[in-house]
Amino acid sequence: MEQVVLLDERGRGIGTADKATVHDRDTPLHLAFSCYVFDPAGALLVTRRARAKRTWPGVVTNSCCGHPAPGEPFASAVTRRLRDELDLAVSSVDLLLPRFRYRAVMPNGVVENELCPVFRAVADTEPRPAPAEVDESGWVSWPLFVSMVRGGELAVSPWCREQVDQLAALGPDPLAWTAAEPGDLPQAACF
Repeated sequence: MEQVVLLDERGRGIGTADKATVHDRDTPLHLAFSCYVFDPAGALLVTRRARAKRTWPGVVTNSCCGHPAPGEPFASAVTRRLRDELDLAVSSVDLLLPRFRYRAVMPNGVVENELCPVFRAVADTEPRPAPAEVDESGWVSWPLFVSMVRGGELAVSPWCREQVDQLAALGPDPLAWTAAEPGDLPQAACF
């Protein structure tokens, strides 16, 4: 059974729980991550979450999301989920937004409540999405994606919408963004 790391308000690990039991109307704060995968030319891999997903089924979002297992380094968790969801190997994984946090409520009342560091990865192969995770995927230029999200022409997951503004503030070229310091990650990253 997949475990997630539960957090206090300061980002410190306070325990673990089965992933299958935490996403409901009273979802506790827990550790997660988001990853934006770019190709060598700077195009972004955008995915549509599988319709069978418990949270935000069928919604367009960033390349990959997941939860690190207790004690699992973030880079390992990111590469594991990219392999599991997209059968994708990446040449690098860089921390961008170490303290991103969001809370969002679905129309049915299910809550996401995550401290969710954001990463960039670079891949030079095509994804092969796992049907249980991803309905479809495709590459889009980063400036076009930012424009479509900000302009409301592309509805995306709530976390992606918030992350796009913060990532765009890093500069126009996603391959040139400066990586953040691993020491800026929440304390729970070592739980």
